[in-house]
Amino acid sequence: QVQLVESGGGLVQAGGSLGLSCVASGTIFSIKGMGWYRQAPGKQRELVATITSGGITNYEESVKGRFTISRDNAKNTVYLQMRSLKPEDTAVYYCNAVVVAYNVEYIKWGQGTQVTVSS
Repeated sequence: QVQLVESGGGLVQAGGSLGLSCVASGTIFSIKGMGWYRQAPGKQRELVATITSGGITNYEESVKGRFTISRDNAKNTVYLQMRSLKPEDTAVYYCNAVVVAYNVEYIKWGQGTQVTVSS
């Protein structure tokens, strides 16, 4: 079984910074894309940022220049560094990974971590 476990959420004031991390564990041969998504109350889950195994990144428009996604392939870990946080960034943040094991690809999700930005 493959599990993704996020950490690093919390409460921060507007303009502050917060870092999230997500570790994948279990039977993993390789991990393709990894990413972060978020879901605010009453809204659909949305993409925040993604990163390929080769390090190519993609960001949702509203977080460009403020958030940075990175990964450590040796540690099966993806990070999200968030700066200049705004109240509208408040959401549950989920990590996501496309995991390969025994020639099968699995899309795995973490349990989510709450990020709250106060004004």
